[in-house]
Amino acid sequence: MTTTQTQMRREVLEIPLAVDRLLQQGGDDIRRAADAIGARNPGFMVSVARGSSDHVATYLKYASELLTGTPIASIGPSIASIYNRKLNLGGSVCLSVSQSGKSPDIVEMARMAREGGALSIAMTNHPESPLAQVSDHTLNLHAGPEISVAATKTFVNSAVAGIWLLAEWAGDEALCAAIHDLPNKLEKAVHIDWPDVRAAIGSHKSIFCLGRGPAYAISNEAALKFKETCQIHAESYSSAEVLHGPISIVDVGFPVIALASADEAEGALAKVADEIAAKGATVFATSNKVHQANVLPTVRTGHPLTDPITLIASFYAMVEQTAASRGINPDAPRHLKKVTETV
Repeated sequence: MTTTQTQMRREVLEIPLAVDRLLQQGGDDIRRAADAIGARNPGFMVSVARGSSDHVATYLKYASELLTGTPIASIGPSIASIYNRKLNLGGSVCLSVSQSGKSPDIVEMARMAREGGALSIAMTNHPESPLAQVSDHTLNLHAGPEISVAATKTFVNSAVAGIWLLAEWAGDEALCAAIHDLPNKLEKAVHIDWPDVRAAIGSHKSIFCLGRGPAYAISNEAALKFKETCQIHAESYSSAEVLHGPISIVDVGFPVIALASADEAEGALAKVADEIAAKGATVFATSNKVHQANVLPTVRTGHPLTDPITLIASFYAMVEQTAASRGINPDAPRHLKKVTETV
């Protein structure tokens, strides 16, 4: 346990309040943007993001395809900012995700998408930012100031804003109800920090993170945070991919964390987690469907599309403790700064 609370820890504990603030103050913007998407009736959407924000976009890709049948494709910002190319995006919707809204490549790609015919929607914690200025609609994340370099509450609020937007567009009352109950679920999730995972990681320098479907996006974010805050080499894989090559480096005691939602992919992910455990790895899974892997406590939300949000909250609580146990300050990872402005 940490003796002095880090800024990252304080911000993880603020997640329930940050989400509640978004739900209390962000509804009008969400509904206006959802109405605009409905009027557009897009055949496809595109996303523009980097880093943790791109993991939010991956989550929304799966959510959109499962909920509305509308595919979302990720566009590399360099297409506009470096290569100066234009894309034909007529009739589409562009979702840009950026905590700061300042990175020149994200701004330029969003601007180009709008000029190319897309309805441009920005999700940012800074509604006065350059990204907001080049977009048709801006969804203020209402996360409040985030000081720690490692994004936590801005990631969660981006995911909540995005899934809420999709739920309003789809008119899914059950999903909307689960979203509005998230502060209660998150209050429990941020106090689950998986000490057994921390103990199993120990001095290991590598780890696998697994997911499938929307939870794969959370696996991506988890791997990034291991690298960012703990200096652990972490790789994220879909449970459908990990046995196709990467499994070769797994040996006895190799740590693996498998992140599962209560959806159709849970059984398949649990089966893979057990296969890897049978090879001698130390595997943890947020599912009670495993037989050889270790079961991690988790807070389920009553809807499979919101389960990933409580998963990442508990993960953040764990990874902050892991960094502290390794003598690393998660608030100031080496070589990193809070806002990375890429051309």
